[in-house]
Order: sequence, then structure tokens, then C-alpha cells
Amino acid sequence: MFKKEMKFNTKTIHGGQITEKGYGAVMPPIYQTSTYSQSSPGKHQGYEYSRTHNPTRHALESSLASIENGQFGLAFGSGLAAIDAVLKLFKPGDEIISTNDLYGGSYRLFTKIFEKYGLKFHFTDMQNVTNVEALINVKTQMIWVESPTNPMMSIVDIKALSKIAKANEILLAVDNTFATPFLQKPLDLGADIVMHSATKYLAGHSDVVLGALVTDNKKISDQLYFIQNASGAICGPMDSFLALRGIKTLHVRMARHCENAKKIAFFLESHTKIEKVFWPGFKSHPNHEIAKNQMTDFGAMISFTTKGNNYEEAIRVVENLKIFTLAESLGGVESLAGHPASMTHASIPKDQRELSGVVDSLIRLSVGIEDAEDLIEDLKQAIG
Repeated sequence: MFKKEMKFNTKTIHGGQITEKGYGAVMPPIYQTSTYSQSSPGKHQGYEYSRTHNPTRHALESSLASIENGQFGLAFGSGLAAIDAVLKLFKPGDEIISTNDLYGGSYRLFTKIFEKYGLKFHFTDMQNVTNVEALINVKTQMIWVESPTNPMMSIVDIKALSKIAKANEILLAVDNTFATPFLQKPLDLGADIVMHSATKYLAGHSDVVLGALVTDNKKISDQLYFIQNASGAICGPMDSFLALRGIKTLHVRMARHCENAKKIAFFLESHTKIEKVFWPGFKSHPNHEIAKNQMTDFGAMISFTTKGNNYEEAIRVVENLKIFTLAESLGGVESLAGHPASMTHASIPKDQRELSGVVDSLIRLSVGIEDAEDLIEDLKQAIG
């Protein structure tokens, strides 16, 4: 069987990988080296300096490309470093349209760093794609999408945006961190670039910080590889090894993540002290049908507000959790809880946060792979 014909579960383990030639190691070794010997100036065995290429990182990048059905993968020191590389494709005066409900670190990078260098960002509700069409002009160069969004779990129609992007000859980039390629493949839906904070579900064990980009476009990949090498925001070989190890169990982890999240979402929806639950698996979700069409399941991220929309009550709940850990990040095997307004999205001004629904009473859950019954009992005692 050709590797391109592999099913997804097989790709997570074998996709893009080659047998190690030295001793036949099943896992790609950790090449903890900064440089490589050359037989003559410029004559080497494919690697000359580890900022440019490293065999362990190359194995990870090949795996990333395979599971996203792309040809070219790039690994970075963090998800934000990956986004930083994408933004360096553009020049002062260029404009980018972004969803208004996105990770606070992305918003901070856009507005506090790249706006100073002349890029202009428009933030809009992308649940209705006509909002995007209204903002496109001759200076527009890219549409930046999260779906599901962080933390409101909004769903964006990637295929519809792809048609708009192609009609206007602009790029479409999708942050696929929440869905992962197990649930959603943006390149197959027409995106040009896929981004991951691989710190999250791809690595999956809360032990590494790493970012990823995948594209099927040779011209874009050449530009990104140049930026990766020139700017140097690469990940090290140990981090690459850990992320690659995580990918090999992505399919089994995500199945349990989603199974647990469904039970917890319906539990929260039925709780008398919960005001609103945000999860795309509900039929009442505004873009539930789109989620059904472009995802294979609805993910393991859930946000909710307590009745009364009270800040103090939200803090009380997250502080009382025993199995859910109050912490930044998401996507590990352990369940995490966060308060976006004071944690992941604190860098977004309060008025801007609240316009997209990130109110002070909002709690975000990253549902892990523990027994769902234990997680539900933990929520019961914390909510009271």
C-alpha cells in the first residue's frame, strides 16, 4: 500500500516516516546535535546545521504533513512562532481578516506586534461568511480562521470561505488546534495553510511547547521554509521526538476525548445552575450542521457560564475543582479548566472580549481521557 493511500489511524503511526538506517530503530532517534560533518565544503549527507534541518524534526514535519493530507510540514518552537512565520509572508499595507473570537495570544501578536509594522487586521464574526466578503478589498491578503473558535466554540464554514478566498486570490489559513486532523482537514476543505499549536492535542501530554504549519502549495512552503530558517524559531530535537510520539496515539486519544466531552456537555446543559453551554455538538448550536459536514465529531472543548453571569461564582467553581486542573493550555490527557477572561484571553481588552461572548463568568473546559463519571462528579461538587 502506498503511504498516501493509508487511512488516518495508520498515518498517525506510519505516515511520512522512514526506517532509521543505522540500527533500524522503530522510533526516529533524537539527533541532539547542532551541526554535521562534511566531507568537503558543501558536501554533506543532507544535513548541515540544525536550525536549517534536523533529522528528528524532519521526521515530525513529515508526519504533520501526512496527517493533514498535505505535502509540506514545518515545526516551530510554539504555535505563536508558527503564526509569526505566516504573518511574515506579508508586507506593510497588507490587510488580514480574522475571526473576532480567537485565542488571546493570536490577537496580541496581531495587534501589539504586527500592526506596528504596517499590517492591518479586521476582526469579524465569521459564522456568517458574508461578514468576511464585506471586508475584502484590494489590500486584503489573507483570511485567518479558527474553527471551532477559542473559547466560544463557534463554527466557521471553511469550504465557503475557501471559495471566497479563491475568487479574490487571497490566502486562507486555518488554526486547526481545537479540531485536530482527526476531526477536520482544512486543506481538503480548500484552505492554503493549516496551523497547530502542537503543544495541545497533537503532542497530547502537556510536556512540550511546539507549533506546526502544513501546506500543499510549493510556493508557500518555500517561502515559509525560508522564514523558518532565517528567523530561527524552530523546535529542538527532544521536543520534536515528544510531539511525534504524541501523534502516534492521536486517534485513540481523540476518540476518548470526544466521547467524554459529549457526556459532560449534556450534563452541563441539564444543570439548573448553568446558564449557557457552548459546544458544537448541540443541535441548537448556530452552525451545528456545518460542524456535522466538515468535522467527524464535535471535539472535546466546552465553554459554559453559570447563572447570573457572576465573576465571583465562576472563580469559585474553578477553584473548587479537584480532578479538573485549573491551568492554562488544553488538549492533554488530563482534564483542564480555565477562566478565559483572566487567563488565556486577558490580553484582549474587556470590551472587545465581551463583544465575542468572552464574559467574566465564562469557564472553558478541556475534557481529558479520564473516566467521564469521575469528571461529572467533580463538576457536580464544584458547581454545587
